[in-house]
Amino acid sequence: MNRRRERVVVVGAGLAGSLVALYLARQGHEVDVFERRPDPRSALARPEGRSINLGLSARGMRALDGVGLLADVLKHSVPMRERVVHSPEGGVRVQPYGVREHEILHSVLREELISLVVTAAEAEPEVRFHFDHLLTSLDRETGVVQVASTAGGEPRTVTADLIVGADGAFSTVRQELQHGLRANHAQEFLPWGYKELTIPVGVDGQPRVRLEALHVWPGHEAMMVAHPNRDASLTCTLFMAYEGPVSFAALDTPTAVRDFFRQRFPDAEELMPDLVREITENPVGHLVTVRTAPWRYADRVVLIGDAAHAVYPFYGQGMNSAFEDCMVLDECLTAHPDRATALAAYEAARKPHTDVLADLSTTNFEDLRDRVHRFGYSASAAADRLLARLLPQRWVPLYAMVAHTTIPYADALARANRQDRILRRAGAGLALATGLAATAAARRIGRRRRATRR
Repeated sequence: MNRRRERVVVVGAGLAGSLVALYLARQGHEVDVFERRPDPRSALARPEGRSINLGLSARGMRALDGVGLLADVLKHSVPMRERVVHSPEGGVRVQPYGVREHEILHSVLREELISLVVTAAEAEPEVRFHFDHLLTSLDRETGVVQVASTAGGEPRTVTADLIVGADGAFSTVRQELQHGLRANHAQEFLPWGYKELTIPVGVDGQPRVRLEALHVWPGHEAMMVAHPNRDASLTCTLFMAYEGPVSFAALDTPTAVRDFFRQRFPDAEELMPDLVREITENPVGHLVTVRTAPWRYADRVVLIGDAAHAVYPFYGQGMNSAFEDCMVLDECLTAHPDRATALAAYEAARKPHTDVLADLSTTNFEDLRDRVHRFGYSASAAADRLLARLLPQRWVPLYAMVAHTTIPYADALARANRQDRILRRAGAGLALATGLAATAAARRIGRRRRATRR
């Protein structure tokens, strides 16, 4: 526990901000959370068509378990035991997520998860949420912030011992923290955006496809994924370019929409009776990667979640890594009574690994788009799973390390690269041995034929 009760301001009441508020309150701190949007539990905060369902995995589960929320969250989730790949030719291939019973993901609606975490944090006497409040300025030297109601009125001044920026990829806290410093900042937008679509429950009340799975429709110019919901529907996310011959801009008539789906996702159109309306009405979301430094200033300001390291959603680790931030920050604040040292330790523990996660997320986008439906990809994944069964203590596939363990991301990638080198050497050795054996056999046959002729 820290030596004294402190005043903390958290900017942003999304998943990371709400969870870190709960962690800090459990340390005995007084926490004020300011959020520019309405309360996520209200209808006003739930615009249709702007959500990617979340895949909860080991890192997020561990962080939720740290504050006693995991069991409740799992009650609101659907297990995803495998990936179901729908090929452009209409075939279907199943790819298990792991080789052990616990190696699965859990699909949960973003708004349900946020509501659960906000409610749990709000139940702490030390936590106060201030929705519809916008950060207008931050003094990193004094810890003074000014916030204003989105409804208007005079700004309000709050002084904090610690300010936590959990305000997303385009963080105002980050801008104020880094202003005038030798800071590095890079953001990269994917040329593709996304739209939310729906596979509703069948007319018989049953799911239209296998429910306990993540469904993927790959394609080089467009792809779609679908997460299951507890009501037996699935929330789909269509990814493609903004403009061009194959793009959201080109889906400008009902005929264009139907022709596009029949050509690209031949088995999907009949699953989506509201397809044309959703394509027409739902907005296009943006996908961005953020790499930045520093994440903290002295003992006063620190960044978590997307404010520090936004990543593309294709490895399903954005929310999980943000939750892991909350847990690691809590551990560092507990381990180091000096807050400046704690914040430095937190950044050192996290940034090298979230940088690797950004690369992994980009690579997995390419895999899902171009390779996941191909035989070579499936064969390689099957070999990985076989080795994991045969050598459970020595061989762990990269995906399993990222999704089903809490091995730091960079360490997981380094171990996977070592395993790949071993496999390549073994393959080369096997090929050499096979070649030598074939040569020896040919020589034996030759000798026998010569002996027969004599």
